[in-house]
Amino acid sequence: MLHSTGPLLTIDLGDRDTSETDITEIQERYVGGRGVATRLAHERIPFDADPFGPENRAVFTTGPMQASQMSFTGRTNCTALSPLTDGLLSSNAGGFVSRHLAATGYGAVELAGESDELVVVHVRDDGVEFEPVPDLVGATVPETTAYLEAEHGISSDRTAIIGPAGEHRVRFASIMTTEERAFGRGGLGAVLGAKNVKGVTFGGDSAPDISIPATANEIHGEAATSDHIMKRQGTVAVMDLANEMDGLPSYYFSERSFAGVEGINGDAVASKKYKKGTCSACAFACKLPTRDEERGVETEGPEFEVAMAFGSNSGVDDIVDVMKSNQLCDEYGLDAISAGNTIAAYLAAEDEFGNRELIWDLVEKIAHREGVGDRLAEGIGRIHEELGVENWSVKNMDFAAHEGRLLHGQALSYAVANRGADHMYATFYSVEYPLVDEDEAMPPAGFEGKAERLVEREDLMALNDSGVVCKFSRDFMTPERYELLFDADFEDLLAVGARTVALERHFNNQRGIDGDDDRLPYEDELPGLEDAIESYYEVRGWNDDGTVPESALPA
Repeated sequence: MLHSTGPLLTIDLGDRDTSETDITEIQERYVGGRGVATRLAHERIPFDADPFGPENRAVFTTGPMQASQMSFTGRTNCTALSPLTDGLLSSNAGGFVSRHLAATGYGAVELAGESDELVVVHVRDDGVEFEPVPDLVGATVPETTAYLEAEHGISSDRTAIIGPAGEHRVRFASIMTTEERAFGRGGLGAVLGAKNVKGVTFGGDSAPDISIPATANEIHGEAATSDHIMKRQGTVAVMDLANEMDGLPSYYFSERSFAGVEGINGDAVASKKYKKGTCSACAFACKLPTRDEERGVETEGPEFEVAMAFGSNSGVDDIVDVMKSNQLCDEYGLDAISAGNTIAAYLAAEDEFGNRELIWDLVEKIAHREGVGDRLAEGIGRIHEELGVENWSVKNMDFAAHEGRLLHGQALSYAVANRGADHMYATFYSVEYPLVDEDEAMPPAGFEGKAERLVEREDLMALNDSGVVCKFSRDFMTPERYELLFDADFEDLLAVGARTVALERHFNNQRGIDGDDDRLPYEDELPGLEDAIESYYEVRGWNDDGTVPESALPA
């Protein structure tokens, strides 16, 4: 089975030293990326750790496909104990940093302990440097990348850094790379902030020598020549469809369609796109560099989730307003989905939907934990009662844009996912709109056959995150191509994903997270959901309380 290579580099921030560990056996069993990082985190982070404590660890990994030049392979994984969900969580970012991480020669880079001063950690194949950066306290993401470029000649595509939100331990702070790409969901930026790490840079000339089958060239060619709407509009291309199906969350999830959708939809975004945008080695180029010269706004995106959170869910119908919200989140280092949804909750409480000036003020206040921003920085799950609004989160992770009251398999996914109400954990929405071929589609309503299909989808997405292969490769990857690329039977590859999901769940179980947390705010509207959750546990081989039995724990 194709897998990543290279040792684990452990960086002790307190002692300012490093060590290396051979992890070949783990790589052979978990491929790379999320799988390897999850196995390492399960072994090395105490079950009772504080997400903000020195015992938490942040593990950066790539996968074997980063040795190729295949489209859809410009992504990097980070795994840690999440300040938002309080469980083990992996997040991955696009951009260009993946191949710079691979060039260090390490199969995984782990940050342990905490520094007594703010530092940037420079990781190269010839050593690690700890650089105190007191002048960067409170610096934005662009300010930090400008410093690294000016002082060290390190471009933003070699960095993983945090903004003020991470330093202030906002529970949904992100780690940013290439300035505008985010390790977004789950607050891993706050983990770095708690460790007093402003950023990590990667580089070297020790990329692994891994032989990649010629199938990669075929996929790359198809990605380059395909005429796909995502190349023009990104993920926001699905917004009109969602709205027409009565499945676009609006006004803090109180409504499911938005009258002002034309102001924030795919056409609106495309009208502001001024050049192509892509990730490392990817010819699909689905990113959205956008600009409005009249108002001086320039960002990348927004993608569908952000256009929902800062658009329809906040009562805003102007794409430039949403672009500015997105830009501010990138500058301050905030997950734009959680920031937008949390602000939408506040707007609902204050009857201020559509107040763009208030929205931008709240983004800044959250990032610095100033005034009301200090409360909002805790996230919806922790403050909804204080605000007097419904708790639109699962395991404290607020909801993505794909509406579970319309797409029932996606609702099931939200309920049971180890990350909470996140759409990318299984991407089940693609099966139900559908965005896949007819023979792979399922009707949006009902749960028949969906527990079994969900298990397969979760395992496949975990495999992608271990590969590492972008999930938007779905139109180009087939079971046969997975087998050729990874030199293994498809079922054996899915087993890699199953082991990863089980380890995440087991870790979370030890922290008291179980079936009682697999709940939705609208579950009374979905007859059959409880039976579907029980079926999911059964297919997984888990206990009926949502815990992983020791007999099912991967070796």
